[in-house]
Amino acid sequence: MIDVVKYQSIKPADQCRYDGVSLGEVMLRLDPRDVPTARVRDHIRVSQGGGETNVACGLAYTFGLRTAVLTALIADPIGENIRNQMREAGVETGKIIWWNTNLDGTGYSTDKKGTICNGINFTYNGSGVLPSDTTYYRGNSAARLMEPDDYDFDKLFAEEQVRVFNTGGIFTLIGPKTAELAIEAARKAAEHGTFVSADLNYRSKVEPDKERARSINRRLVPFLGMLVGNDSDLADALGYETRVPKNASYAEWAQAYKETAVHVAKDWPNLSLIGTQWRGAHNADLISWGAVLYDALNDKFYEAPLREKVPIRDRTGGGDSFASGVLAALLQGRNLETAVNWGAAHGILVQEIPGDITMVNQKAVEAEAKRALAGGGVKAVR
Repeated sequence: MIDVVKYQSIKPADQCRYDGVSLGEVMLRLDPRDVPTARVRDHIRVSQGGGETNVACGLAYTFGLRTAVLTALIADPIGENIRNQMREAGVETGKIIWWNTNLDGTGYSTDKKGTICNGINFTYNGSGVLPSDTTYYRGNSAARLMEPDDYDFDKLFAEEQVRVFNTGGIFTLIGPKTAELAIEAARKAAEHGTFVSADLNYRSKVEPDKERARSINRRLVPFLGMLVGNDSDLADALGYETRVPKNASYAEWAQAYKETAVHVAKDWPNLSLIGTQWRGAHNADLISWGAVLYDALNDKFYEAPLREKVPIRDRTGGGDSFASGVLAALLQGRNLETAVNWGAAHGILVQEIPGDITMVNQKAVEAEAKRALAGGGVKAVR
């Protein structure tokens, strides 16, 4: 039985090459801006993102931490574009698995027809009563074909050493062997004393079979120190129902979610932290925003101040930014009250900026956390 690392026992920075390493898929995101995708003709905004790799980007760019990503891309201009954007965020890209297009019979080789490709998505942000909508082209992505033998995890976690490793429920479900890879990585990380975090991040477009998702996640959770997932994720991806009305207020939701989190922690005593952000959508442009973090070791909950009716520009990446905000606080030795406030602040800030990641600095996160705690407004910077 592996002794899973708890949140207060994360390795010191001077013993590790990396503060954080993320395993997952990364895609090129095409944003049609203010018109639905079917009507877009020009002025498309291009960015990159992925449910797991967004965490590495947030830790690196916003919080100045040393991160790397484990993913796979095709060595073509699209793959280079994605890599270059991650480099701009400060993420080390040297561990990306590159597939050539020479069709030369080697292990990572494809043709120039796109038989295996880089993942792409079109994400329309929505407006007013028009909901956001994402269309994926990921069925033949290089990341989908990743498998356990792709990485030497003993070298990564025992020799180079990593303080925090994260993966998630999107990656585990996209390919025939990605679940085995994620579980093996989490097991090796825990075995070598790395704090392990995962976001359930259930997506029916990735895997409509909830029972398959649950069976995989139940094999992953025993190696986790931190679990991220809202009430629907805990139900769809793990099988824990939260009894809360559909249009519940934040207070009603929080009370019900806390009961579920306690239940999950009792079933999985290796978990030291469980948390998520809460988004109450009034329409596509206006949300309320909260966050909860459960310290399972001390049976104590931490909540960020509820932000009510905040106008937003983008609905993507809030959960990933919450996770990176919490992890950044832990990696910097801050307390759990700070962690949940950084998670909530970083999560709402990504909703204010186009793209999957915030690209703001830690000072902005701290300022937003302070503003929310004080109940203040937003002042111009002169």
